[in-house]
Amino acid sequence: MVSAIFGWFENLLDPYPKEPPSRPPRGLIAFCRHYTRGVEGPLLMMAVTTAVIAIAEVALFGFLGNMVDWLSGVSREEFLANESGKLMLIAAVVIGLPVAVAFNTMLIHQTLLGNYPMRIRWNVHRYLIRQSMSYFQDEFAGRIATKLMQTSLAVRETVMKLLDVLNYVIVYFIGTLVIAAAADWRLMIPFLAWLVGYILLLRHYVPKLRRISEAQADARAAMTGRIVDSYTNIATVKLFSHSNREEAYAHEAMDGFMQTVHSQMRQVSALNILIYGMNSTLLAMIGGLGIYLWTQEAITVGAVATAIALVLRMYGMSQWIMWEMSALFENIGTVEDGINSISLPRLVADKPGAKPIENVSGAIRFEHVTFKYGQEKGVIEDLDLFIPPGQKVGLVGRSGAGKSTLVNILLRFYDVENGRITIDGKDISEVTQDSLRANIAMVTQDTSLLHRSVRDNIMYGRPHATEEMVIAAAKQAEAHDFILDLEDIKGRRGYDAHVGERGVKLSGGQRQRVAISRVILKDAPILVMDEATSALDSEVEAAIQSQLDRLMQGKTVIAIAHRLSTIAAMDRLIVMDQGRVVEDGTHEELLALGGHYARLWHRQSGGFIDSEPADITA
Repeated sequence: MVSAIFGWFENLLDPYPKEPPSRPPRGLIAFCRHYTRGVEGPLLMMAVTTAVIAIAEVALFGFLGNMVDWLSGVSREEFLANESGKLMLIAAVVIGLPVAVAFNTMLIHQTLLGNYPMRIRWNVHRYLIRQSMSYFQDEFAGRIATKLMQTSLAVRETVMKLLDVLNYVIVYFIGTLVIAAAADWRLMIPFLAWLVGYILLLRHYVPKLRRISEAQADARAAMTGRIVDSYTNIATVKLFSHSNREEAYAHEAMDGFMQTVHSQMRQVSALNILIYGMNSTLLAMIGGLGIYLWTQEAITVGAVATAIALVLRMYGMSQWIMWEMSALFENIGTVEDGINSISLPRLVADKPGAKPIENVSGAIRFEHVTFKYGQEKGVIEDLDLFIPPGQKVGLVGRSGAGKSTLVNILLRFYDVENGRITIDGKDISEVTQDSLRANIAMVTQDTSLLHRSVRDNIMYGRPHATEEMVIAAAKQAEAHDFILDLEDIKGRRGYDAHVGERGVKLSGGQRQRVAISRVILKDAPILVMDEATSALDSEVEAAIQSQLDRLMQGKTVIAIAHRLSTIAAMDRLIVMDQGRVVEDGTHEELLALGGHYARLWHRQSGGFIDSEPADITA
């Protein structure tokens, strides 16, 4: 029975809504409202029960004063007979209050504290995972993750404190004024004076705390980002023996965070001292005024007892309110800081009504394409290129010639600034990004694997593949044998072994072969290879080359390689320089031409292009 009650409250709010995520607005209220859709019912129930609890608690203080008057005004024999109706009313409040508290507690703890921020994380993650490539290139991964986690909790705290804490405080204080005024209107004056002073204090200190909290949230994210960056690149840190340098790098961020902490605590200490002084003043005023009014026979002993009890209650509440208000504005600062990172438009987004591209044969055309990464100087300038379906093309050129950029805009990691790119005559900007990339398989030089099992990494190319298909793909990539020998720290072996973050537990050649297995399994009609065999030793490369040749059959292939011997046998070679196609033909034709390609071929030392420094974005 108890489990069923808990389960009912826990299932009252779905933490994983199915509605597609949309870009959140940038305003604080609009942002919180955006991520509160679907949570209105539980929040309203919480607010109503909170108000009921506040009214009941204030009523109990009123009953306390009345009880004093009742006991002092009647004989023991007549008390039960005369006051039984009032006692039953008190009993109803005493019995009903725990029920309301239980319902409110279950709503808060079972329904909202867990499910509400998870809804926000889920929606924010689904929005960010579809952000443009440039978004992730401009930020630390750890910083983005920190913003997601901080902001989801901060939105929850902001909304719930407004509807729960402030609601309770407002109702409670109004009830306090009503009870004080019911005894004598003059008894209400110290409470009003205290309220004015309290509001002025909060008005002075809370905005300062808000600004500090916003800076603190940003400093915390920066600190986490720097630490995660060091851990992510730990091999480079150790290779260059820069542990001390990384300590200093993290120390700088930690020191910046601590400065915000010290500033925050100074403000909080000052506020705390002043509020305690105000509370003591309120107690003296109420006590003195209450005794004076009693001596003038204006109020009863019960009214004095009630007023003093309310003041003592205010002692604890004022400290609680201070911390809650500080926390509220700290969370507001965190939300506003998160808005700056989350509420950003997607630079590459599907157009309304975009449809999947289907039945791709692989004809690729670049029509007067210009792309500059938002810079004045062009990376791709007025590029015209047609690749017929099934043709195998090698892209040649020094570093910075635009080869990788051409692949990036084909995959629509970026939208072109002028011109258009089509596949089978369909403008890629008019189709869904998921369907576009589903029809393009790519093996890169810098192979990155997910920190999951080998099987999961290979099946990333085809999630519903069978075990036999996975093993067949691994065998084609000459990966099956070494996979069987793998074992991770938890004792998982073979295809169940986890490969570590970015695949760090595997050698470069092993990562490359797992990546090639993934591409073989995907079996897309368009294949892009960017230095696909660069991490393989000569023996493994020779063994896998025949499998790659088989993989390329019937596909449109774009291959980038600095080692020209690996692409010399392609159907066609495209030579790029400064974002333009400068030569186009077979290996023999380009050698006979005696131009760029011929010079690159003859200049090679050890089979590689003599590279020149260039812009890393190309």
